[in-house]
Amino acid sequence: MIRKLYDWVMRLAASRHAPRSLAIVSFAESSFFPVPPDVMLAPMVLANRDKAFVYAAICTVASVLGGLLGYAIGVFLEPVGMFILKVFGHPEGREEFQRWFDHWGLGVILIKGLTPIPYKLVTITAGFARFDLFTFIWASVVTRGARFFIVAGILKYAGPAMLAEFERRMTLYSILLLALLIGGFVALKVFM
Repeated sequence: MIRKLYDWVMRLAASRHAPRSLAIVSFAESSFFPVPPDVMLAPMVLANRDKAFVYAAICTVASVLGGLLGYAIGVFLEPVGMFILKVFGHPEGREEFQRWFDHWGLGVILIKGLTPIPYKLVTITAGFARFDLFTFIWASVVTRGARFFIVAGILKYAGPAMLAEFERRMTLYSILLLALLIGGFVALKVFM
């Protein structure tokens, strides 16, 4: 099953619809979609290494725009924000959470935007906490840009060797990625 999904993504990455699909996935992932854009970005860079930084720019712009939707969800759909607070053990502490986010929000945005922890959690909670919108935007551009340009750069220059290694041990790396994602959720629950 992993191999079929991988082959499908590689075919899509080489198609003429790839940049549009990458933008859609990057936008959606920042507010509601569970799949990170890296699953599109990596094969696209590997399929056309000359456009690595164009693809990183598409990811960055679409991700920040999607982040604005996530921010709006946090602002306008208060029950979603209250649900997130409840999940992370703060069911009645909205004011306390807002003070905490005012103090630590910039660091949260900058750090979590670089990690595989779903960015939608950051965008929605930033909106819920009514974090400064201008700071949210520039921090999102910096952190998402850094993440996507680093991934694109590594794949552009070390991609073929990495691709061969990944294909050889695809199941192992898929399990490790899943463990990393689960570990990120656990860390969020413990530290938020």
